Amino acid sequence: MGTPSALLPGGTWTLGDLTVTRFGYGAMQLAGPWVMGPPADREGAFAVLREAVSLGITHIDTADAYGPHITNQLIREALHPYSDSLHIVTKVGATRDEKGGWPPARKPEELRRAVTENLENLGLDTLDVVNLRLGDAQGPVPGSLAEAFGALVDLQRQGLIRHLGVSNATAEQVAEARSIAPIVCVQNMYNLAHRHDDDLIDELAEQGIAYVPFFPLGGFSPLQSSALTAVATRLDATPMSVALAWLLQRSPNILLIPGTSSVVHLRENAAGAGLPLADDDLAELDKIGG
Repeated sequence: MGTPSALLPGGTWTLGDLTVTRFGYGAMQLAGPWVMGPPADREGAFAVLREAVSLGITHIDTADAYGPHITNQLIREALHPYSDSLHIVTKVGATRDEKGGWPPARKPEELRRAVTENLENLGLDTLDVVNLRLGDAQGPVPGSLAEAFGALVDLQRQGLIRHLGVSNATAEQVAEARSIAPIVCVQNMYNLAHRHDDDLIDELAEQGIAYVPFFPLGGFSPLQSSALTAVATRLDATPMSVALAWLLQRSPNILLIPGTSSVVHLRENAAGAGLPLADDDLAELDKIGG
């Protein structure tokens, strides 16, 4: 499914019937501090979104809980009406409280409200892809997703959602979701240091399902960070570039959504993800998660 791209590293992948660039953009950092409230630099946020499109990115990841509502409103103001090639992936299943927490909101009526708010704030009649966020801020939590996922399937049948995915999910929850309805992506924490989903990634690749890792540099120990920095220094690259390049080369179904509120960093991430890693580089990097 991957094809060469002259503009961005990694080529493309197909989410159902939607073709997206494997190098995408995560919009969470466009909101204010702690993903609450408006950004200090509103015009700067618009500039980042427009630069993403100018670079050829066709996959933007967001959620109406960011802000809340702020990030989706920024996307709409900057990019609406959207080009036919641009696809916005959102997630539901968590909301925000006055302390900036992320309490779950996975009852059917809460999910319907979340889908409606995403549609309104993005200015869409149908959402391209909706991920059901599971677990909590500490990670996945075992348990059935049948009621919540079934509610999203109902909204899909009503034409409000085109494709479905799951986020922050265990392998068992991914399997349960797939037994209920087709999914096009799984979005979990995964990086060089946290490789608990290795088997799941390979299984999904065989099924043509995308895997979208978040926190490409999250949760590294000091020792692991030092090892990554050593490789990056040898390659005359940044640790982020090496981490993103490794993810792209790890499996063809991995899609990247690094976030930033800086046009300069967005360009650096796009260029860095195309860093070629030789076999000995990959072998050394693989030891970080060993």
